[in-house]
Amino acid sequence: MQTASKSLAARITWPLAFAQTIAWAGMYYVFPAMLTTWEADFGWSKTVLSLGFSLALIASAICAPLAGRLIDRGLGRFVMTFSAIAGALLLALLTIVTVPWQFMMLWTVIGVCMAGCLYEACFALLTRAMTTNARAAITRVTLVAGFAGTLCFPSAHFLINAFGWRSCILIFAAAVLLIAVPLMWRATGEVEGHVAATQDDTVDQPKAAAITILRRPVFWFLAIAFAAIAVDHGMVVSHILALLSSRGLSSENAVLAASMMGPMQVMGRIAMAASERHLSTLAIAFGCFTALILSATAILLATGGSLLVAVFIIIQGAAMGVISIARPVVTASLLGHKDFGMISGMMASFYIGATALAPALAALLWGYGGYDQVIFVALILAAIGLLLFGIAWLLSGGRQAGERLTQ
Repeated sequence: MQTASKSLAARITWPLAFAQTIAWAGMYYVFPAMLTTWEADFGWSKTVLSLGFSLALIASAICAPLAGRLIDRGLGRFVMTFSAIAGALLLALLTIVTVPWQFMMLWTVIGVCMAGCLYEACFALLTRAMTTNARAAITRVTLVAGFAGTLCFPSAHFLINAFGWRSCILIFAAAVLLIAVPLMWRATGEVEGHVAATQDDTVDQPKAAAITILRRPVFWFLAIAFAAIAVDHGMVVSHILALLSSRGLSSENAVLAASMMGPMQVMGRIAMAASERHLSTLAIAFGCFTALILSATAILLATGGSLLVAVFIIIQGAAMGVISIARPVVTASLLGHKDFGMISGMMASFYIGATALAPALAALLWGYGGYDQVIFVALILAAIGLLLFGIAWLLSGGRQAGERLTQ
């Protein structure tokens, strides 16, 4: 298949970038933004509430490979737009739940929708349309969508205080339905029109390829390394407001600090782009793992709203912003480009599945030892991830050493 022209790439990339921003704000960040409000309104524990988000992410991890296969078969327009429409309607139904099982059931199905319209589906669609130029498009999408948290946290805080959380949810659902869905419809139509005119018939990779990958120790060390930092970040972001409050921040300052996580992700990606000619992918990835250790140390030591909170937000956000782009590049470097679509899907299942465990694990740790315990475990996970990543690189023969992100 021919790669998309620059004009076609722009017609696909920018609508998807803004659609992803709205979808991530309305279907993902809305949960941590409303966690403390739901706890006070429903009277349910953090553990019960967080289980709903964990079920959503588990459902997303399970359904992501199926969504990818459907996109590969030319159903990207249907998958992404239908998932966003269904997700918006399910968000609206959250306003009428009265018991925990209803809350958990709705979030589980919202998780299925996440698999069809958030990053994994979006990146599969971009790769389908742009092949070798997909990485540049993915970077642009993540640069814009990195502001989803910045959009969500202060907006939710204002809307909850002004109109109540139910009206807030309805407004987010309307934004997904009226803004994200039309943008997805437009972009995915461009993709399918381009692919229909240029695609060559291909045969799916044999199932034996998956078995071959699973037999490679490098895959397991790399998958678990990334899963470790997925749990790290998932615990932090799903409890971010309560965690920051535990460090002495007021409600308003906690919202402000949380809303800066997204811009820091964007700044990290910009810094990565600026240094790509000078640093290898290996160095950047090692730097991200190390940065997560430093950020956990900073927030563990922070008290009374000290400057260490700002250090934590800057480092944590920047590191995870870079990881979202560097992760597939590192995976291809250590495991090879052959059957990469399948490998990427398998790695994503580990990563999303680990993220799914994070909210409930954080709630359990909080119940055992407060947020100090949550932060300490996050620090240990980052250290384990760094160690396993180093082992994966050594087992691969150090093939990453000379590669650049621009290659």
